[in-house]
Amino acid sequence: MPKTLYGKLTLLLVLQLVATAALMIYFLGIMIEDPHVQRRVTMIVVGCFIFSLVVGLMLFRPLIRRIQELSNVVTDYESSNFVALMRIPSTDPKGDEVDRLGYAVGRMAHRMAEQLQKLQDSDEQRRELIANVSHDLRTPLASIRGYLETALLKEGSIGREELRNYLEVAAKQSERLGKLVANLFELTKLEVLEVTLNREGYSIAELIQDVTQKFELMGSQKGVSVKADVGVALPMVCGDIGLMERVLENLIENALRHCSSGAVVRVGAQRVASGIEVRVTDTGSGIAPADINRVFDRFYQSNRNQGGSGGAGLGLAITKRILELHGVAIKLQSTLGSGTTFYFVLPVTT
Repeated sequence: MPKTLYGKLTLLLVLQLVATAALMIYFLGIMIEDPHVQRRVTMIVVGCFIFSLVVGLMLFRPLIRRIQELSNVVTDYESSNFVALMRIPSTDPKGDEVDRLGYAVGRMAHRMAEQLQKLQDSDEQRRELIANVSHDLRTPLASIRGYLETALLKEGSIGREELRNYLEVAAKQSERLGKLVANLFELTKLEVLEVTLNREGYSIAELIQDVTQKFELMGSQKGVSVKADVGVALPMVCGDIGLMERVLENLIENALRHCSSGAVVRVGAQRVASGIEVRVTDTGSGIAPADINRVFDRFYQSNRNQGGSGGAGLGLAITKRILELHGVAIKLQSTLGSGTTFYFVLPVTT
């Protein structure tokens, strides 16, 4: 039995024509008694058989060639471990069956390429996430262990003030570690949709005033001014006030982290056509163009961090996810060395 489709169709065509010719010769032999006429009719039948075979093979050949080309493309694509560019010879969605098959295969290959790229990106992000988590967990743990071991080793010979200093550093690192773990749990819950929004109407102006007041002392300690700048008589907005407070806290903390003494952080809200636009603007170090598309990634820390210290890179990821749950997109504008503005629009209550 031939292995190729063309060989199988040729064999079937030959068998059909042979059977048809044999039956014709048999019945003509019964109906025609003259031997000379029988021989001539037999020659005519054989000639028709050969002619039909040649014409049939000529008609089959172009169709089979298209299928073979499509088969070769798919085989090459499989051999390349599904990474090579698939060039389909026929991709007309309104053509015949072979054209539509080629079009469907091409679409499928394109979707597979997209999925493979997403898997590769996800795997790269996973490795980066594990490395960053390991680093951010190891740093405070090593600090806590180091100071506590030092305090134990110097027990009896260390002054009360020095001991208290060791314990304060250990407590501060313990607080940092606890916050990192809490952020990890919070982001995980947000990503697996385990958070239920408690939507209600609230005053975004009052919320901004309350949140900025909480950060005034922290800002003054760094020499940074934290100010609220809200419009007059803003309408109520709709959403989860607790989660929105978290959004503002994350954005202000992020701004303070990247501001040096003399900078200003402003949190504002104003009426726009689509709702209330909330803006958090700082006059800090700004974001490099290469970092702008990645600032919302988990554990991503740009090089703009003043002094090389700061958060674990979860605050903006949490912020983006909270706003996504509200159906709101966050955007940013930044100029390196001049400052950054994060802004989003909240719907008003109806």
